[in-house]
Amino acid sequence: MRIVNFVLAIIFLLFAFVQVNDPDPIIWILIYGAMAVLSIMAIFEFYPRKFIIGLLVLYTAYSIVYIPGVMEWLKQDNKALLFDDVAKMQYPYVEEAREFLGLLICIIVLVVFVIRSRRK
Repeated sequence: MRIVNFVLAIIFLLFAFVQVNDPDPIIWILIYGAMAVLSIMAIFEFYPRKFIIGLLVLYTAYSIVYIPGVMEWLKQDNKALLFDDVAKMQYPYVEEAREFLGLLICIIVLVVFVIRSRRK
């Protein structure tokens, strides 16, 4: 698990780094930065349970904001727009779907951390 947590920490740091050019960089740098810190803590098998659960609730609540954009993206024939840089400027739902998926990744990792914290 140490290697997995190390890889997660690197990934979340990269996620935070690429948010510099985002329209709302501070919130996303904080979201991914917190995940990087938790991943680093997990390398040492330290799981601050209350903090993890707090972030899990916060990220889940925040992800609900993006559900309309995800639903709009799912209705589209061309799902590949999610990976098109120009499409995010043409269709707001593309950026919302991307942000939702980023939060979903965080939520999945947080759930794993909650489960791991019960074992410790």
